[in-house]
Amino acid sequence: MRKPLLVTAAASLAAIGVASSQDATMSFFVTSVGSGKGADLGGLAGADGHCGSLAEAAGITGKTWRAYLSTSDTDARDRIGKGPWFNAKGVKIADDIASLHSDANAITKQTALDEKGEVVNGRGDKPNRHDVLTGSNPDGTKIADQTCGDWTLGGAEGAAMTGHHDRMGLDDSAAAKSWNSSHASRGGCSQEALRSTGGDGLFYCFAVN
Repeated sequence: MRKPLLVTAAASLAAIGVASSQDATMSFFVTSVGSGKGADLGGLAGADGHCGSLAEAAGITGKTWRAYLSTSDTDARDRIGKGPWFNAKGVKIADDIASLHSDANAITKQTALDEKGEVVNGRGDKPNRHDVLTGSNPDGTKIADQTCGDWTLGGAEGAAMTGHHDRMGLDDSAAAKSWNSSHASRGGCSQEALRSTGGDGLFYCFAVN
């Protein structure tokens, strides 16, 4: 009679361990590559699909991914679930929406990893890729006319608000250190324009479940 009970207890502990492990699997990353068309991501649907494809290629399945991007009628903060979120190394980025948009988040160059768990080039690296597309204010709400036509423009027109994943800029201002709202792109929404200020058309992805 005792042996089955022991087996059941062991199985329960194993299940708990598996659940804990799953809870800390990757649920946040910076895309390793963009669309290749500047800020033309194919709209939110295209950006979300890009997040999902990169995650699947990295071996993370069974999650619903959303790009951290605002549009003319959508706030990025409302797209990404409730948290908590972890990077590819299991490091917690934030517990919830409030902590993500506060000084309590753990986003740095060392933690804002891509889907493969690799560090993304920042200020001082060649090439610098720290401008991450967001179209958002510091609180995660939309900024008018800074979403590159709701992520459908990839030419000389339009502009996109970007953040610095490495929390570094030209000075020590709050904007320079902002992960999601540092400065707008200059010269349009093309790949060349984004690269000219230290970007590459990358963006943040969060798992909503």
